[in-house]
Amino acid sequence: MSETPIRTRLWREEAEPGDPFTAAAAFCQGYDVYGEMLGRARWADMIHLLLCGEAPTPDRGRLLDALAVALANPGPRDPMVHAAMCGGVGGSTAASTLMAALAVGAGQLGGGREVMLAMERWRDCGTDLAAWERQLRDPQASKTSSWPDAEHPAGFSPNGAVTATPVKQTLACLAGLASGAELRWLAEQREKLEEIAGLPLSMSGVAAAAYVELGLSPAQGEMLHLLLRLPGAAAHALEQQELGFKNFPFYANDLQLDSEAV
Repeated sequence: MSETPIRTRLWREEAEPGDPFTAAAAFCQGYDVYGEMLGRARWADMIHLLLCGEAPTPDRGRLLDALAVALANPGPRDPMVHAAMCGGVGGSTAASTLMAALAVGAGQLGGGREVMLAMERWRDCGTDLAAWERQLRDPQASKTSSWPDAEHPAGFSPNGAVTATPVKQTLACLAGLASGAELRWLAEQREKLEEIAGLPLSMSGVAAAAYVELGLSPAQGEMLHLLLRLPGAAAHALEQQELGFKNFPFYANDLQLDSEAV
């Protein structure tokens, strides 16, 4: 009986002798994962290898590590984390709690879709300030998607009055680590871009520039952004599961039971 090959350029396996269903060795883009990488490679190395097909340069590895720290926990104010907290306090399973976080974190308000749109602007505009101004003045001009119209320019905070300190700190750190032009240009032009947009830069805008710097496509950046923000969602969900609904940090002073309606 002929063997049907599993077609993927990402991964190759060699079967254990006598057991074709179990791998004796696994290779990611040609690298022996368990024989060579394990214990030597960093998490960032593996992620970059999977998405980009090659090991990162030292600069890119440090950049991805720093970005992962910055995005690991968006905090309980973030809609994605809040969704996970609701799942945790409501007794949902781990899988459904994370799916709730991903569903909320996939959108155009600080989520994966916003990052994708911001990366598409980088693809179209590069470091041409005039091109950025044209797109920021008319963000729907190149819309070709079935998604609803974005309510604000991707990468900027629709509710912000000033640029958040963590956003500025993250941009300064990543620009210092970057070997390319995008993050340094964003740091230099931030105030001008904010003036054009009429809004402060958001963390998703910094992340989008970092993904471009890492050589990711908009689709890859969208996917990675969802993954990098999950740890905080998971941790807050577990915390709320332990604390219970009476200690949920939101709306406690605004919810009143109406005994006559029960």
